Amino acid sequence: MSEAPDVEVVELAGRVFAMARTGDAAALAAYVDAGVPVDLTNDRGDSLLMLAAYHGHPATVRALLERGAEPGRINDRGQSPLAGAVFKGEDEVVRALLESGADPSAGVPSAVETARMFGRTELLELFGAA
Repeated sequence: MSEAPDVEVVELAGRVFAMARTGDAAALAAYVDAGVPVDLTNDRGDSLLMLAAYHGHPATVRALLERGAEPGRINDRGQSPLAGAVFKGEDEVVRALLESGADPSAGVPSAVETARMFGRTELLELFGAA
Protein backbone atom coordinates (compact mmCIF):
# COMPACT_ATOMS: atom_id res chain seq x y z
CA MET A 1 0.00 0.00 0.00
CA SER A 2 1.59 3.28 -1.10
CA GLU A 3 1.23 6.49 0.82
CA ALA A 4 -0.40 9.54 -0.72
CA PRO A 5 2.05 12.33 -1.52
CA ASP A 6 2.48 14.93 1.19
CA VAL A 7 0.14 17.85 0.42
CA GLU A 8 2.78 20.41 1.39
CA VAL A 9 5.36 18.81 -0.91
CA VAL A 10 2.90 18.79 -3.81
CA GLU A 11 2.05 22.45 -3.17
CA LEU A 12 5.73 23.40 -3.01
CA ALA A 13 6.43 21.59 -6.28
CA GLY A 14 3.53 23.42 -7.90
CA ARG A 15 4.95 26.74 -6.73
CA VAL A 16 8.46 26.08 -8.03
CA PHE A 17 7.17 24.88 -11.41
CA ALA A 18 5.06 28.06 -11.61
CA MET A 19 8.17 30.14 -10.84
CA ALA A 20 9.99 28.46 -13.73
CA ARG A 21 7.06 29.11 -16.11
CA THR A 22 6.66 32.74 -15.07
CA GLY A 23 10.37 33.53 -14.88
CA ASP A 24 10.69 34.32 -11.17
CA ALA A 25 14.45 33.76 -11.24
CA ALA A 26 15.26 35.14 -7.79
CA ALA A 27 12.64 33.14 -5.92
CA LEU A 28 13.34 29.95 -7.86
CA ALA A 29 17.08 30.32 -7.27
CA ALA A 30 16.42 30.75 -3.55
CA TYR A 31 14.36 27.54 -3.44
CA VAL A 32 17.06 25.62 -5.32
CA ASP A 33 19.72 27.07 -3.01
CA ALA A 34 17.59 25.89 -0.07
CA GLY A 35 17.47 22.32 -1.36
CA VAL A 36 14.87 21.95 -4.12
CA PRO A 37 16.52 19.68 -6.72
CA VAL A 38 17.68 21.81 -9.66
CA ASP A 39 16.66 19.05 -12.10
CA LEU A 40 13.21 18.47 -10.54
CA THR A 41 10.72 17.26 -13.16
CA ASN A 42 6.94 17.27 -13.37
CA ASP A 43 4.66 14.39 -14.37
CA ARG A 44 5.58 14.90 -18.07
CA GLY A 45 9.31 14.89 -17.42
CA ASP A 46 9.61 18.64 -17.93
CA SER A 47 12.43 20.02 -15.80
CA LEU A 48 12.45 23.47 -14.26
CA LEU A 49 14.94 24.41 -16.98
CA MET A 50 12.64 23.12 -19.74
CA LEU A 51 9.76 25.22 -18.43
CA ALA A 52 11.89 28.36 -18.08
CA ALA A 53 13.39 27.87 -21.56
CA TYR A 54 10.09 27.15 -23.29
CA HIS A 55 8.43 30.15 -21.68
CA GLY A 56 11.30 32.45 -22.66
CA HIS A 57 12.95 33.45 -19.40
CA PRO A 58 16.71 33.84 -20.02
CA ALA A 59 17.51 35.08 -16.49
CA THR A 60 15.75 32.07 -14.98
CA VAL A 61 17.48 29.72 -17.44
CA ARG A 62 20.87 31.19 -16.48
CA ALA A 63 20.08 30.99 -12.74
CA LEU A 64 19.23 27.30 -13.08
CA LEU A 65 22.27 26.56 -15.25
CA GLU A 66 24.52 28.34 -12.74
CA ARG A 67 23.14 25.99 -10.09
CA GLY A 68 23.94 22.88 -12.14
CA ALA A 69 20.79 22.23 -14.16
CA GLU A 70 21.41 19.71 -16.93
CA PRO A 71 21.14 21.73 -20.19
CA GLY A 72 20.32 18.71 -22.33
CA ARG A 73 17.77 16.93 -20.14
CA ILE A 74 15.11 15.40 -22.40
CA ASN A 75 11.46 15.26 -21.28
CA ASP A 76 9.11 12.28 -21.62
CA ARG A 77 8.18 13.35 -25.17
CA GLY A 78 11.82 13.36 -26.28
CA GLN A 79 12.09 17.17 -26.33
CA SER A 80 15.07 19.20 -25.16
CA PRO A 81 15.05 22.68 -23.59
CA LEU A 82 17.08 23.90 -26.57
CA ALA A 83 14.54 22.65 -29.12
CA GLY A 84 11.76 24.24 -27.05
CA ALA A 85 13.56 27.59 -27.08
CA VAL A 86 14.08 27.35 -30.85
CA PHE A 87 10.40 26.49 -31.34
CA LYS A 88 9.33 29.51 -29.28
CA GLY A 89 11.85 31.85 -30.96
CA GLU A 90 13.72 32.57 -27.72
CA ASP A 91 17.18 33.39 -29.11
CA GLU A 92 18.67 34.62 -25.82
CA VAL A 93 17.63 31.36 -24.14
CA VAL A 94 19.11 29.41 -27.09
CA ARG A 95 22.45 31.12 -26.57
CA ALA A 96 22.46 30.52 -22.81
CA LEU A 97 21.76 26.83 -23.31
CA LEU A 98 24.43 26.50 -26.00
CA GLU A 99 26.98 28.24 -23.78
CA SER A 100 26.21 25.62 -21.13
CA GLY A 101 26.81 22.71 -23.47
CA ALA A 102 23.32 21.85 -24.77
CA ASP A 103 23.52 19.58 -27.83
CA PRO A 104 21.58 20.97 -30.81
CA SER A 105 21.19 17.47 -32.25
CA ALA A 106 19.63 15.94 -29.11
CA GLY A 107 15.93 15.15 -28.83
CA VAL A 108 13.05 14.59 -31.21
CA PRO A 109 12.72 16.85 -32.98
CA SER A 110 16.17 18.24 -32.26
CA ALA A 111 16.96 21.95 -32.12
CA VAL A 112 18.58 21.58 -35.56
CA GLU A 113 15.44 19.95 -37.00
CA THR A 114 13.25 22.60 -35.35
CA ALA A 115 15.37 25.42 -36.77
CA ARG A 116 15.10 23.83 -40.23
CA MET A 117 11.31 23.52 -39.91
CA PHE A 118 11.02 27.23 -39.17
CA GLY A 119 13.66 28.43 -41.63
CA ARG A 120 15.90 29.80 -38.86
CA THR A 121 19.10 29.81 -40.92
CA GLU A 122 20.91 32.03 -38.40
CA LEU A 123 20.36 29.36 -35.74
CA LEU A 124 21.45 26.60 -38.10
CA GLU A 125 24.70 28.55 -38.59
CA LEU A 126 25.04 28.97 -34.83
CA PHE A 127 24.58 25.21 -34.44
CA GLY A 128 27.13 24.50 -37.18
CA ALA A 129 24.42 22.81 -39.26
CA ALA A 130 23.94 25.33 -42.08
